[in-house]
Amino acid sequence: MARFVLNVNHKTQTVEAQAEMPLLWVLRDLLDLTGTKYGCGIGLCGACTIHLDGAAVRSCQIPIAGATGKQVTTIEGLGQQAPHAVQEAWIAEQVPQCGYCQPGQIMSAAALLATNAKPSDSDIDDAMGGNLCRCGTYFRIRKAIHRAAAEMHA
Repeated sequence: MARFVLNVNHKTQTVEAQAEMPLLWVLRDLLDLTGTKYGCGIGLCGACTIHLDGAAVRSCQIPIAGATGKQVTTIEGLGQQAPHAVQEAWIAEQVPQCGYCQPGQIMSAAALLATNAKPSDSDIDDAMGGNLCRCGTYFRIRKAIHRAAAEMHA
């Protein structure tokens, strides 16, 4: 076991873990940030998406050692001061059905909008392609992303 200092949701957190422990398990099991979901464990479904220095990444594929010195943002940290425009659009467009994949979807959408103020449908499909939704709410997701983009840049 080693001691790691992480910056998670703008707070310094110290944890003891194996260097290869996936960041997903650090967040969920050691820091009790359970909004980030376990889906497939191999980085294909997107349920565990977080931001690492602002980029959307699969936390099941990042060892804790790879997160030290970087800003980690989870779904709990996305709208700390006020709901993020993507979160508000998700509610307005009634995106979720079961909701399990939604934290990862929202984190991917927020990362997209941070770099692309007016994404096309194709841009959205490319950015969100790695996030699976078993309920098939893809059209509502796309509509919510367009709504959030309009709100963010109005």
